[in-house]
Amino acid sequence: MAKSGIQNLQVFQKKLKKRIVDNPEKHLKKLVQRSTMLVESTAKQSILKGGTGITYQKYNPRRQHTASAPNEPPASDTGFLVSSITSKVRKEGTAVIGQIVASAPYAAWLEFGTKAMLKKGGARPFMQPALESNRPKIKRIFKEGGYVD
Repeated sequence: MAKSGIQNLQVFQKKLKKRIVDNPEKHLKKLVQRSTMLVESTAKQSILKGGTGITYQKYNPRRQHTASAPNEPPASDTGFLVSSITSKVRKEGTAVIGQIVASAPYAAWLEFGTKAMLKKGGARPFMQPALESNRPKIKRIFKEGGYVD
């Protein structure tokens, strides 16, 4: 039984060496990709969960919409904001960079607010809260991957 445990340990060490020592860039890129996908998914989910603010009638097409309350993620109406959120991972020199982008023209206005929004109570951040809520998970991903103590 002890022999089996040692063989399993040797197999594990061999796989770990191959992943981290023999191909660290590929391994690091996978960890960054997992982290960016986590934040992207959380940002999208926060928008899709719906608003807790006022409900009002919209037209063209006619529908009811419940807006988000100040300082909460924006509530999805047409789905365009959610569909505009993408992530990518690239290598720049020796660094591996994960990037999450919301390309909807109004995304920055929602995230940081406009003067009018700030007067009425606040912005509708969705990217920064997604990052902050996943910070412990991201640290764990890199710790388990062997890059952080």
